[in-house]
Amino acid sequence: MEQQEFIDILRAEGYAEPVLVQRGPDGRLDDHAHPFEAKGLVLTGEMRIHAGGEIKIYRAGDVFHLRRAEPHRESYGPAGVAYLSGRR
Repeated sequence: MEQQEFIDILRAEGYAEPVLVQRGPDGRLDDHAHPFEAKGLVLTGEMRIHAGGEIKIYRAGDVFHLRRAEPHRESYGPAGVAYLSGRR
C-alpha cells in the first residue's frame, strides 16, 4: 500500500494523524498491550508481531492492525523497521 492511500484510509476510519515509529536492528519489545487501537504501514525494514498464538511478518508496503489492549510482542529484522502508526 502507498503512504498517501494509507493516510486517507486512516482519516476515513477516524484515526488520529499517524506518527512515525522507528525501531533498531534486531530489536524487540516483550509482551505488552496498548491503550489504543493501532493500524500501521511498514515503510522500510521488517517486523514480526506475535499475537494470539501466531507470528506474522510485515515488510514495506504491508499494513498491520492491533486491537486496543491486545497482548502482543514485537521483533524487528536486521535493518530495523520504520512504520507509520495511526491510533484511535
